[in-house]
Amino acid sequence: MIAAISLYGNFLMLNSSLSPSSTELVISILDLVLKEGKPLDRAYSQHFSGLQLEPSEQGRITLVTGAILRRLNLYCFLSDVKPEEMARMGSRLLNVWHLFHQLPLPKMKYALQVDEQELATRIETAKQKPVLWDGCPDWLDEMGQAQMGDRWPAERAALNKPAKRFLRVNTLKCTRDELAKKLRNERVQTVEVEGVETALEVVSDSALFRTECFKKGWFEQQDAGSQLIAKALDAKPGMRVVDACAGAGGKTLSISAQMEGKGRLLAMDVEQWKLDNLKQRARRAAAHNVETRIIASSKTIKRLKLSADRVLLDVPCSGLGVLKRNPDAKWRDTPERLPVLVELQKHILQSYSRMVKVGGILIYATCSIMPEENRHQVDAFLAENKHFRFIEDENISPAETGFDGFYYAKLERIAEA
Repeated sequence: MIAAISLYGNFLMLNSSLSPSSTELVISILDLVLKEGKPLDRAYSQHFSGLQLEPSEQGRITLVTGAILRRLNLYCFLSDVKPEEMARMGSRLLNVWHLFHQLPLPKMKYALQVDEQELATRIETAKQKPVLWDGCPDWLDEMGQAQMGDRWPAERAALNKPAKRFLRVNTLKCTRDELAKKLRNERVQTVEVEGVETALEVVSDSALFRTECFKKGWFEQQDAGSQLIAKALDAKPGMRVVDACAGAGGKTLSISAQMEGKGRLLAMDVEQWKLDNLKQRARRAAAHNVETRIIASSKTIKRLKLSADRVLLDVPCSGLGVLKRNPDAKWRDTPERLPVLVELQKHILQSYSRMVKVGGILIYATCSIMPEENRHQVDAFLAENKHFRFIEDENISPAETGFDGFYYAKLERIAEA
């Protein structure tokens, strides 16, 4: 009997092969990502739109697709298939993936066969190449070694693991215990996350967004590491707070809960559609103190000079701390993108920090684990801005925590300039 393998920690087991139709969908999604450069979430949306898939089957498709992308170069080596050949040769790669994980071969109508003896030989060869075994592209390994040294191999290995599912309890509506109990009644099993008092880890295979808890706004899906960044801001009821790179607003909603919905919380971004999504999420969460504002020009920032008790700058970054969750980025990005991002981060930190009033707190944050985007940026900023002082920083390590990878630095403005 072929053994089942756990691919998603302890909450989702794949104990049978994919159906022929699901296999075709996986190949099509991979081809869209690898050949056309489509972001994975958009590829899912494009392929799932209009299909009447059961949540469990959609979950199996995303599970296998994500697992392949996390170690794509390994599976390409084992199957002797190039990424750009996915449409034509993907059936062989899918067969290799199933054999590698000791699962029955899917019953595809037209499938390229696999020489199992040759596969066994290739597996032994791959085991001798840690970078390949960890599913890491060469450019990323070179960058990781250069910036992180001895810490990099553990982080590299951690980033090829499946992402866990974490929830943030919405304390505007319930407590963590109340949420866990209500979810349990809806057949969603959770455990508390040590050191993150607002977090629950989901340990069952459940359709979270169909629960009454979600519809009532009792929780948001948010990585536990991300929750630690919002916690570091230490926003209080009645304060004037700015989330200046709010995006879709996960941290904004967390900050609103910290503030107990009291005070002014300004969520800003350069893209209106993200702020529109945030408005909808805020309504469901009863985060009534959230106000959105598009950053139309530098004047938007200048008008808020020295006005905020707290400012969060969750700046655009490489996303190299969240590759478990966004594995396609490893195969779309290049090292040439990092210097451009570093310059953008420097500009945002220098410009947007003007909003912090004397005695106020600034949090600079990324979802990267690379020092060039993190402490190096903060040190360079402090060297040029003596009116800020360093309080603390934290590297949230995927290898040490099991969370996604993040960084934050906490600074205080001590003078106007």
